[in-house]
Amino acid sequence: MSRTIFDELRNDLKKIEENGLFKKERVIKTPQGAEIGVATGETILNFCANNYLGLANDPAVIDAAHRTLDTYGYGMSSVRFICGTQSIHKELEKKVSAFLDTDDTILYAACFDANGGVFEPFMNRESAIITDALNHASIIDGIRLTKAHRFIFKHADMADLELKLKESQTCKYRMIVTDGVFSMDGDIAKLDKIYALSKQYDALVLVDDSHATGVVGKTGKGTPEMYGLSGKIDLITTTFGKALGGASGGCVTGKQEMIDYLRQRSRPYLFSNTLAPVVAGASVAVIDMLQNDPSILKGLNDNTAYFRSRMENAGFDLKKGIHPIIPIMLHDDRLAITMADKLLDEGIYVIGFTYPVVPVGQARIRVQISAAHSTEQLERAVDAFVRVGKELNVIS
Repeated sequence: MSRTIFDELRNDLKKIEENGLFKKERVIKTPQGAEIGVATGETILNFCANNYLGLANDPAVIDAAHRTLDTYGYGMSSVRFICGTQSIHKELEKKVSAFLDTDDTILYAACFDANGGVFEPFMNRESAIITDALNHASIIDGIRLTKAHRFIFKHADMADLELKLKESQTCKYRMIVTDGVFSMDGDIAKLDKIYALSKQYDALVLVDDSHATGVVGKTGKGTPEMYGLSGKIDLITTTFGKALGGASGGCVTGKQEMIDYLRQRSRPYLFSNTLAPVVAGASVAVIDMLQNDPSILKGLNDNTAYFRSRMENAGFDLKKGIHPIIPIMLHDDRLAITMADKLLDEGIYVIGFTYPVVPVGQARIRVQISAAHSTEQLERAVDAFVRVGKELNVIS
């Protein structure tokens, strides 16, 4: 049996390589930033990190991390309810709640864990979860852990969402679940319409705002702020591993009763260590920075608009939107991988996304803009895309 499974794995891996779809990890030898050094010795421009606000290597964030390390030590060696809670964890929970206009917050080691632990305590076989077809893998896995009835509505299709709400009306409790920003397309959920339907059909709403917190909304408070719904969404899951410093850690924030219940019943919270105190301390500093210096967010928005405009004028097929996730549509898997490799040769670090990460025929290069990018760096990237795009007949 062992030989059979290893033979099968080897054959599958060989097919992935032959199809040009084998995912290789590129090793970085420097801190994360707009410009990075890689293992081969080159210094290249990075356009595929979630470092939206450019704070992953910010001196003030590093200083806060050092101070937290000196004060609280390295790790907790315990789960929260035994002896794994420090005052810095409670401070971060209060900061997040105040920032996102929620009642309370519960921390997790990652947002994947938050999504893995947020559904099962509430949603049993008498309940229904109604989820967008393009929701993140962590939401899909979290829903699988429940005994709730599952309804999948077509991506961003409010008529289909309403149909699923009607079909599930016999269930005791219902929860609508959506990404705030969808990671492959960069499109933003129609949260205003989702919220209106939730009120009409008496359903809860959960938003995973991982790609929106610190990025979307007038002051970076995410999709609820963008739609004037701050304080009204039942549950928000989000991460500290993207715009808010880029290290790790996640949380669920929302209604008091639900957060209290998660502390009693959420298995990833009860049975694994929380995020390291150094991450908590640096995350507190990042939230303070974002609230005190709105120019960080303006720089990101300006860079995003500039790059989109330059690429559209060059003739590339871009997914429409305003988010710093900018998909360059290529539609062919091999082409996406080849173009990303050639761009790396030009000193531009991007990744080609292919099936099964994106649907068949939707292959792309996903560019991610950072506030840390300079105009000169954006121009270098556009110039490289144009050269490679012409070589591969992507543009004329």
